[in-house]
Amino acid sequence: MTLAADLRARLERWAAAGLRRQLRPLAGVGPVVTDGSGAPLLNFSSNDYLGLAGDPRLLPASEVPAGAAASRLVTGHLHHHARLEDSLAQHFQRPALVFSSGYAASVGALPALVGPGDAIFSDRLNHASLIDGARLSRAQVHIYPHGDVAALETLLRHSRGTGRAILVSDTLFSMDGDVAPVRDLARLAQRFEAWLYLDEAHALGVLGPEGRGVSAAAGTTPDVLLGTLGKAFGAAGAFVAGVPELREWLLQRARSFVFSTALSPLVADAARRGLAIARDEPWRRDRVLRHAHRLRQELRALGFHVPQGSGPIVPVLLGANGDAVAAAQRLATRGILAVPIRPPTVPEGSARIRLTPMATHTDAHLDQLVAAFREAF
Repeated sequence: MTLAADLRARLERWAAAGLRRQLRPLAGVGPVVTDGSGAPLLNFSSNDYLGLAGDPRLLPASEVPAGAAASRLVTGHLHHHARLEDSLAQHFQRPALVFSSGYAASVGALPALVGPGDAIFSDRLNHASLIDGARLSRAQVHIYPHGDVAALETLLRHSRGTGRAILVSDTLFSMDGDVAPVRDLARLAQRFEAWLYLDEAHALGVLGPEGRGVSAAAGTTPDVLLGTLGKAFGAAGAFVAGVPELREWLLQRARSFVFSTALSPLVADAARRGLAIARDEPWRRDRVLRHAHRLRQELRALGFHVPQGSGPIVPVLLGANGDAVAAAQRLATRGILAVPIRPPTVPEGSARIRLTPMATHTDAHLDQLVAAFREAF
């Protein structure tokens, strides 16, 4: 069978299962975007929680190179990157190393920290980047049920081993909108002499004091803190923060850092400005959390299955893949962009519409969204 025929058959099976996705060109990144026909859509599927991605203040005030032209260890380390890392270190009170993306940070950091003979203990619903980073490390990976501290403690008691051990978890889970028990994770890490690695990608900028995340709100200091710059901060890229030795080791050994062209200087400057705006305009995080709280209450009142949560992510569970796709299509006819989320992003049988309001949505936008749900089902 030729490659084309083999892949065609796979794509047909993927489509039959209701899993085939398509790229959809849009104009704009704010609360209102337009599709290919020019029709306006209220955007409730972005991770731009604070509404900064389209803020003109993130644009460069003067000419900035578009590309760094090399990895940072060659000639790609520019003052734009240094200034961004200085700002991150000041805000998060620990040295930071910037990567090109959150995915690159995870698949670089975990294999640099642990390997064969070591152990990783990972929440079942961790992001794909954490899963892949754990696999690439070649350490023994132990999966514990989502958020189940007792099960994790049992795993640690029986499988801790004699090598290095690291507990890995998202803090705000991107598809369910719930928060990890970080205090308990920190307690277990200390008790079993393990390191604590927390991915704060969806929490930073929105949760915790000055938007410094779930761990800061809980009064815990993870050994490894991963954050992204392309969500609440409106730009792109990611960073890993911790003790000075962590930054230096990752600079030496994280392959996705060493062997990758540096983040665009344009983007680095935009991220630095986004970080400052997010810090200085607390109304943004207050407003997006208020929007999310309202959506949970009103959609539950309409009879929808909306799990508990405290962040900006509001999943509406529908179950079957086809139901989620059909729901998204019905919402689109009512001017709402709400993307269906299906396996493998979420477990089988838990397809959903994942709603993510922005600080720049208005109350009238939310009125239209709730009305669309009322009319479409």
